[in-house]
Amino acid sequence: MRTRIKEFRARYNLTQEELAKKVGVRRETIVFLEKGKYNPSLKLAYKIAKVFNAKIEDVFIFEDE
Repeated sequence: MRTRIKEFRARYNLTQEELAKKVGVRRETIVFLEKGKYNPSLKLAYKIAKVFNAKIEDVFIFEDE
């Protein structure tokens, strides 16, 4: 899975720490998400997309493996 979290963060001028606080996770979780090393729960994916006023599928790119 790839994400566009870093791109959206830049667009909204948010740090990893700020995004983490908005969605109720640790900054390290955002780091792992951005690196594609962690698959979020549906609830977390929804919260992140909501912060960016975007659809989940616009933030997270699920690829067939």
